Amino acid sequence: MEKPLRLGVAGLGVVGTSLIQLLQRRQAEFIARAGCECVLTAYSARRKRDATAGLEQVRFFENAAAMAASADIDVFVELIGGADGAAFEAVKAALARGLPVVSANKAMLAAHGLRLANLSESHRAPLYYEAAVGGGIPVVKTLRESLAGNTIQRVAGILNGTCNYILSRMETEKLTFDVCLAEAQRLGYAEADPTFDIGGFDTAHKLAILASLAFGSKIDAAAVSVEGIESITLADLAAADELGFRIKLLGVAERTPHGIEQRVHPTMVSKSAPLAQTMGVLNAVSIDGDAVGELTLVGPGAGGDATASAVAADIADIARGTRLPTFGRPAATLVDADRVPMQRHEGGYYVRLAVADRPGAMGAIAARFGERMISLEAIMQKRAPKESAASGVVPVVLMTHGTTEASIRDALAHAVEDGVVREKPQVIRIEREAF
Repeated sequence: MEKPLRLGVAGLGVVGTSLIQLLQRRQAEFIARAGCECVLTAYSARRKRDATAGLEQVRFFENAAAMAASADIDVFVELIGGADGAAFEAVKAALARGLPVVSANKAMLAAHGLRLANLSESHRAPLYYEAAVGGGIPVVKTLRESLAGNTIQRVAGILNGTCNYILSRMETEKLTFDVCLAEAQRLGYAEADPTFDIGGFDTAHKLAILASLAFGSKIDAAAVSVEGIESITLADLAAADELGFRIKLLGVAERTPHGIEQRVHPTMVSKSAPLAQTMGVLNAVSIDGDAVGELTLVGPGAGGDATASAVAADIADIARGTRLPTFGRPAATLVDADRVPMQRHEGGYYVRLAVADRPGAMGAIAARFGERMISLEAIMQKRAPKESAASGVVPVVLMTHGTTEASIRDALAHAVEDGVVREKPQVIRIEREAF
């Protein structure tokens, strides 16, 4: 058997603690699969753990970068988080001395992925990050290794369990967004400040990583168009249900005639699609390859054990001697993908309007749509609630055939200017393809 693989773990939060426990439980299986024993020889955390943690024989470092420079470790495991600061400095230090790195840090990779990939290759130090996207779902390995024989057309997914939990509960239990968010915070699914999750930014970081893996492009988080779920109402969910859809926060990256489109936003997805059937805190990623066709991976996207499982898989790959470029191909071959602005997106749209309750109002709206060659597929007009009726407006839902983002936004802006639409329109994109 090979000599033990010595780990240095930076960050002993939920994931770090779960990783240590997992490796202790599965040591025999790890040896059988990876060919060597895996031992924790150093750790870095905000404070030194007491003897009850079972780490009294493990060297403690106050500074993660100092641990990365230590001769006591063979693999540096970064579980600190954050795009910059201690995590970034420590990972750079580890790679610069040729030390393999395993990270769960999507923010750091989204911000500095290309720089780290170049550093990894120049020092022949692999950088693995399965846990950064999708928690326990092996989507990074799938794109980087298993689908190497495919040209990927599109990758789309539910990449944030907090948002999926909130939308699922709103739909199934008819609870408002605020109530479901508070419950998510109580259960630990959402932070005290949930903006990063519900605003779509967490999903955007993960999508930027997947896009680079899928298309061989330089990681470009700034190219991702981002919208969150804060504006989704029970009325939207009810209308989606009646029309045969569910609303999900999706991250979508796809090839288009104009370049690589990367977008995060609430999306109407057909109920029959795998992504629509992914409920609660689960994540799901669908990949469209020319040889394999379409496949969908579903599983826990967060949590100590699920994330630790992904970290342990990366450690096993390093123990076996597996060496792969950070984004599946040499960093020098990654291309600058053409950015596609959201205004050029093409597809169907769901539009909910508060329409002035007067003759000719719908005709005026239809005229604005017609001027821009927008074809309507469905119109739903519900009985106005008492408060709407009192204010002289009627709720109307429209569903369009394919059009452009620029056209739909322009038509609605003019309808508001005309005075026939009294409130800010609710616009949700429709993905008609069966993911």
